[in-house]
Amino acid sequence: MKTLYDTLSTVVKACLPVAGFFNKKVKLGAQGRERTWDILDQNIKSTIPKIWVHVASLGEYEQVVPVLEQLNQQDYQVVLTFFSPSGYENKKDTTLADVVCYLPIDTFDNSRKFLDIVEPSIAIMVKYEFWPNYLNGLKKRDCRTILVSGVFRESMTFHKWYGRWMLKSLKAFDHFFLQNESSLHNLKNLGFSNASVSGDTRFDRASQLIERDNRVELLEAFTVDSKCLVVGSSWPEDIAVIKNYILQKKDQENLKVIIAPHEVHEQKINTLKKSLNRDVHLWSEINQESPNNSFTSNILIINTIGLLTKAYSYADIAYVGGGMGTTGLHNILEAATFGIPVIIGKNYEKYPEAAKLEDLGGLFSVKNKDEFSEITDKLLSDDRFREKTGMISGHWINSNTGATRQIIKYLKGINENIISS
Repeated sequence: MKTLYDTLSTVVKACLPVAGFFNKKVKLGAQGRERTWDILDQNIKSTIPKIWVHVASLGEYEQVVPVLEQLNQQDYQVVLTFFSPSGYENKKDTTLADVVCYLPIDTFDNSRKFLDIVEPSIAIMVKYEFWPNYLNGLKKRDCRTILVSGVFRESMTFHKWYGRWMLKSLKAFDHFFLQNESSLHNLKNLGFSNASVSGDTRFDRASQLIERDNRVELLEAFTVDSKCLVVGSSWPEDIAVIKNYILQKKDQENLKVIIAPHEVHEQKINTLKKSLNRDVHLWSEINQESPNNSFTSNILIINTIGLLTKAYSYADIAYVGGGMGTTGLHNILEAATFGIPVIIGKNYEKYPEAAKLEDLGGLFSVKNKDEFSEITDKLLSDDRFREKTGMISGHWINSNTGATRQIIKYLKGINENIISS
């Protein structure tokens, strides 16, 4: 099976440039990976020890931010790699790493070349980034390797007959920091005991959001004296469920709706506007210097990135997208940390944090537009119910922080100078 994996990886590497003609994201990834070697050659300093941090995409990047913030960039060079364009293109200019690039496809030659250039002293993988050739290479080099916010499910490849060969690569990890007890149980069933349940570093990241300055004058002017529903990271399937409700509210000045779609390029925004079939405000078209006189609609579409978490701070209710379709539920913690009720779609089986918050009473899952309308009406009309639900969300975030502290303690045990003072 290892031979088959290596063959398929080589084929994927060869086919990416061609596939890029048919898919914009694939094209971005292919072009970005072509630049990786130049980025490394130009920026890697052979005289300074390196910490390699790898994430799949933007969500995993957010998970590791609390750790990145404490890494010592004076005594160590921090090399951050992404697998997907949605992560790299948004965070390629982050100051939390010294070198940022795509991770080359996991072929034997690529992994050897990458590790020969970077020569990491420590490697940090996030959630479930298990690339066999890279991990085997780290093991051969005796590089201290840890997994942050790891997840192990019974459905994962490791538990299948055709994936058992990948267990060898897990031996590269010195320690697994896991999100929950079920992951610890599943990992022990695979034969690994060098693990602990630290929780999810996203809780630490989310708890930080409420401490920063979230004031945005335009959003303040838009939501003044009104209740506010923020629809975050929405996809067309989400809009289809909430559309009728928000359009029925067009004559009610006491409800403002902020939509921050997952994809913000012009074509997608135009499609969103067309689906709503009414006048809406676009963030990019509003006079930022005099926003108070700019609003004639109760719907604002944020057609730029980087404002969603600030928008949540103005919300009375949040709908977090991705769960109505098959794209994957987006981060509910960013909304919950502001102490507001959270609504999501029906598909969240792979997101234990959503199930937990639902059990506690801070989150509601809806299957269709009628269920969305029912729970939203109740939350808007019953102030006591809405406030109680929001308090549950905020308390849940606060009571689950601390994963970063455990990871930092472990890293300090490796070398005190790894962490900035």
